[in-house]
Order: sequence, then structure tokens, then C-alpha cells
Amino acid sequence: MRQLLILAALLALALPAARAAVAPDAPRRLGGFGDWIAATHVEAGQMVCYAFTRARSSTPRLRGRGDVVLTVTERTGGRDAVAISAGYAYPAHATVQLHVGRAVLEFYTAPRSAFARDGHAAVAAMLHGHAAVAQGSGPRHTQVNDDFSLHGFAAAYGAIARACPAPS
Repeated sequence: MRQLLILAALLALALPAARAAVAPDAPRRLGGFGDWIAATHVEAGQMVCYAFTRARSSTPRLRGRGDVVLTVTERTGGRDAVAISAGYAYPAHATVQLHVGRAVLEFYTAPRSAFARDGHAAVAAMLHGHAAVAQGSGPRHTQVNDDFSLHGFAAAYGAIARACPAPS
């Protein structure tokens, strides 16, 4: 019995140390909001807040394609960064358009991601839209369409804006 008490005491002492051993920079979920998830993490000592959703459909289906994710990120030094992770490498000099309602938003590409040229306009359109469709060049110059739900975006965006308020 005494050994069990000692073991229990040692475990009780070890648990806070084990929790501290978890990376403090690890993502922390703020919540799920409809089809969106909001979270935070620390990057280079600064809090980063982001909301994301995965594409609900993509055409054509591309073999070996990774996750397709639409993300909005808030940082102290940059607000409303909107990005699409394509799940494949874009051809050189490719562009992407994000259609939200009547708004057509231009994105530029890096190897596997596309970034909104005007993140504030993209967020404004997304706050009032129901769906977003990204159209861009895929492998072998195919046209790729990725459909994202905006259900829950406004609430997820509110959560990240509260967690990472704009500097005053």
C-alpha cells in the first residue's frame, strides 16, 4: 500500500513537468465554428491566430494530391493574410482566383500555396459569402477548382480577431 502511495505521489509530481515538456509553441484550438476551426500558436515569440477549412470538393481529382486548405491568419505585424494550400506544386507564374459571390479575388502563387493580393478584401467578401471557389492552374496546365464552405467563417474570424487583437 505504501508503495502505491509513493507511486501516486511521484506521478502527481511528474504530471506538471510532463505538461511543461509539451511544446509551448504547439497549436491551441480556440474552437470549431461550422466548417471552420480557429487556433493559435506562438511563432518566433509572437502569437499567431488562424482559422482554416478544408476544401469540400475539388475537380478534377488529382492522384496523390495533399490536403487543400483555405486559411486566414492574424499576426501583430500582418492582418488578414489569406492563403490556399493547394496540395500540389503550382506551375511557374500561375495565378489563382477566389470567387466569393460576385467578388473575384486575385492570388499569387508560391510553390504549393497561393496568397491573396488584398487580404482585407478577401476577408470582407468571405464574411458576407456562403461559399468560395478557388480556380487555378494545376499540373499539366489543367484547370483546378476547389470549393470551400464559408459556414462558420464569421464566428471563426471573430475568435481569431479577439485572440490576436490589432495593435492600437
